[in-house]
Amino acid sequence: MTPEQIHDSSSLRSPLSPPEGPINFARSIFWNECELRAGWRFLIYLLFVVLFTMAGTFLATALHFPQIDRTGITATSMLVHECVRVITTFAAAAIMGILEARPFGGYGLPHAAAFGARFWQGAAWGIAMIAVIIFLIGAFGGFSFGDLALRGSVLWGYAVLWAVVFLFVGFFEEFLFRGYAQFTLADGIGFWPAAIFLSALFGAIHLANGGENWRGALSVMFIGLIFAFALRRTGNLWFVVGLHAAFDLGETFLFSVPDSGMRFEGHLSNATLTGSHWITGGSVGPEGSLFSFLTMGCVALFIHFAFPARKTALSTNETPTPFLDHQI
Repeated sequence: MTPEQIHDSSSLRSPLSPPEGPINFARSIFWNECELRAGWRFLIYLLFVVLFTMAGTFLATALHFPQIDRTGITATSMLVHECVRVITTFAAAAIMGILEARPFGGYGLPHAAAFGARFWQGAAWGIAMIAVIIFLIGAFGGFSFGDLALRGSVLWGYAVLWAVVFLFVGFFEEFLFRGYAQFTLADGIGFWPAAIFLSALFGAIHLANGGENWRGALSVMFIGLIFAFALRRTGNLWFVVGLHAAFDLGETFLFSVPDSGMRFEGHLSNATLTGSHWITGGSVGPEGSLFSFLTMGCVALFIHFAFPARKTALSTNETPTPFLDHQI
């Protein structure tokens, strides 16, 4: 979607447009000159997400779908959990799009680019990142692949199941932190302040995972900023969804190591990590390794050179999308 299309769609009269009449103090608290202020829209979106999540979880429980509980996390229970989360975040954004008179695709996932070249570029980088990290850890004696834990149809079944699970993980986490929220907060406080806030929140939330620590959370924050950089340069989330999903698949299934402090059933081998936690990441897994920061730097350089900033002369009637680099 072009900046002109974003501007045209957002300029339509919507239910969140300011009331008619002179601007006064009370009105200025809630509305800017065009619509409800970004902070209020963000809070409404979060309210919808919470309500829909509660409803979706209740429905999944009533239908006796596999649930994540204290006994552990399985691939099927995680699939149900992530499906509910994707549906709720997408549904909340779709409703906000109606209220704001904006298309859903304007929040970072345009359907025209769905599973196109940038998605597969991102997927290739995701696999390459985890492969390089594992190789470097192994070069320092910290990784052993071990023997195969799965064979035959069970192996392929888990491979497909985990691929689907992590695709949903990529959709949920990227859209929640760099989709509607990023678009809306960038409209209020600017792109990078919003990205820094949401990336810090992204990292902090991961501290709730068993086995996670400050190094892992810092790594998650940094990759969040790099994902925001990719969003800024490409204009949508398809590259980062592919990268996120493929990295998690490689970490959990292909190399069978902890993912953000968690290790799941149905992994390819009985791999082990031994040695210095600065090298292996310890209980966090490779995300907590120093080599993770090295590979993130490589990805940032790729994004910088592969997706150069767009230089556009803006007319007085044109409003740039918060997702793209524009320079006069």
